[in-house]
Amino acid sequence: MSAPSAQRPSAPQHTPKVSEREARQVAEDARERDWRKPSFAKELFLGRFRLDLIHPHPLPAGEDVRRGEEFLSRLREFCETRIDGAQIEREARIPDEVVNGLKELGALGMKIDVKYGGLGLTQVYYNRALALVGSASPAIGALLSAHQSIGVPQPLKIFGSQEQKDAFLPRLARTDISAFLLTEPDVGSDPARLATSAVPDGDEYVLDGVKLWTTNGVVADLLVVMARVPESEGHKGGITAFVVEADAPGITVENRNAFMGLRGLENGVTRFHQVRVPAANRIGPEGAGLKIALTTLNTGRLSLPAMCVGSGKWCLKIAREWSAVREQWGRPVARHEAVGAKIAFIAATTFALEAVVDLSSQMADEDRNDIRIEAALAKLYGSEMGCLMADELVQIRGGRGFETADSLAARGERAVPAEQMLRDMRINRIFEGSTEIMHLLIAREAVDAHLKVAGDIIDPDKPLSAKAKAGANAAGFYARWLPKLVAGPGQLPRTYGEFHPAGHPDLSAHLRYVERSSRKLARSTFYAMSRWQGRMETKQGFLGRIVDIGAELFAMSAACVRAELLRGGGEHGREAYQLADAFCHQSRVRVEELFTRLWSNTDDLDRRVVDGVLAGTYTWLEEGIVDPSGEGPWIADATPGPSTRENVHRPIR
Repeated sequence: MSAPSAQRPSAPQHTPKVSEREARQVAEDARERDWRKPSFAKELFLGRFRLDLIHPHPLPAGEDVRRGEEFLSRLREFCETRIDGAQIEREARIPDEVVNGLKELGALGMKIDVKYGGLGLTQVYYNRALALVGSASPAIGALLSAHQSIGVPQPLKIFGSQEQKDAFLPRLARTDISAFLLTEPDVGSDPARLATSAVPDGDEYVLDGVKLWTTNGVVADLLVVMARVPESEGHKGGITAFVVEADAPGITVENRNAFMGLRGLENGVTRFHQVRVPAANRIGPEGAGLKIALTTLNTGRLSLPAMCVGSGKWCLKIAREWSAVREQWGRPVARHEAVGAKIAFIAATTFALEAVVDLSSQMADEDRNDIRIEAALAKLYGSEMGCLMADELVQIRGGRGFETADSLAARGERAVPAEQMLRDMRINRIFEGSTEIMHLLIAREAVDAHLKVAGDIIDPDKPLSAKAKAGANAAGFYARWLPKLVAGPGQLPRTYGEFHPAGHPDLSAHLRYVERSSRKLARSTFYAMSRWQGRMETKQGFLGRIVDIGAELFAMSAACVRAELLRGGGEHGREAYQLADAFCHQSRVRVEELFTRLWSNTDDLDRRVVDGVLAGTYTWLEEGIVDPSGEGPWIADATPGPSTRENVHRPIR
């Protein structure tokens, strides 16, 4: 039996101690501060509806389409004939022959340039491939995404030297699986406390530390590891990125973690003890690790909502087929309004989410817009809506939604893994930045323009001279900006008329609503900054609602633009307009509620209750139960040192 938690350290004792301000400064320093290219979403938060940045909808080049469609055809055949999702769920492991088949197919190199042996797919087709394979097995989708979206290939593509690309990319395109190692037992979204060290020693670095939740780490051949280099003579120091061979001496995969969903996920705990890494394997300069990680995620985040699109399509298919045959009170359940509303939500939301992902991905491929906010919004919106769609499908299926696919099959019914979908989807609200962190990240970018002109005014550490200068700059900025928020094209009844073709729903009215709401959103943000000033960063409830409004407005815009694209191409145009119209009406209801909740909410009351909970005021409310939790510390001790555990690293050959 393990020792009681009171006798163990409550957290790793070697983790650096940093103040809240220091932690925020580390995150701020890692941000990409400049905006060299236009951003539709950034302008949206500033009250400027730049429809010209997304309409006409950008389109892929013909050769990209040909290459992408050819691969999708081969991948579909592989999914239909070689992948048994039910087996992966039962055995909690992707069979080695499936992984090797994916390697032969070239799936490890979807985003790697053809000159390195990859397929050279665009972001659009990479995402469509993930949606396809993820529908066959979400665990396989996660494996491929972790390998290419945040694993070694992407940071090397952006920041790697030519020597590093030549050495590693051919391996990663065909044979080697990669993993991204940032999180530690006591370090999540607060990287300032990163404890894994990389101490310079001649032309090498010596790594020591423990990494947690290393997706692909159990089977990986190559790792991208974030470690802290101590400042010393000739070394700037700071959090730094390294490519590390997974079988290097001193690396031990101490545990293969198990989760409520994604049962085939090869996710583990990896310990580094005196691991020697050549300096030539350092990606970028010392101290650039977090910036590399965040930049990698700018487009890497699009893979997750792409798989949410795939799950939405599956939810719609099952809801349609089931609701047409299941009868209650003399008619199919789909004809009952309570169920029909759920089906309409799934259909409209799937259309809009696909519009958001495709638009953001195509903009990423064209590289003429800065999409850091668009990609973050896609991840946030996709993960939240995807999880909600899966939950609604379970509700539509009733008791059969709660029953496992194996149990359904055992008693002679179709093996529909609805409950598995819900379990698998739940992690998306946590993966690659939790919803709460995404709210703060996007909010920081959304108020960037304000902080650039007025940040020194609300910074308590700035001298009066700096505050005075900032005040003068802010006065000029707001004198030009605020009047533009009073009126705009959204108040003119004929604006965006091309979105109201004869015989189709009127999408122009929705775009006018987006334009008006964009200005209202900007006014609300300005008022909040004026009211709370330096305390604005603590108003996380308010900031989250601001971001959620922006996400809805972005999704509405993308849905309308996609509907017009399909209409212009003669492909399901009328139906696309109907879905976009339905989605925009649903979205407008949510937007109006969010605007109301900006100023009418329970945030202050909630804060007082939290104070009471933490003070033990309500412990009497916890009486009358038993706690089935086991003993042990809340956070495992990750003190550096040699491993005492068996190495469960299992490379696939």
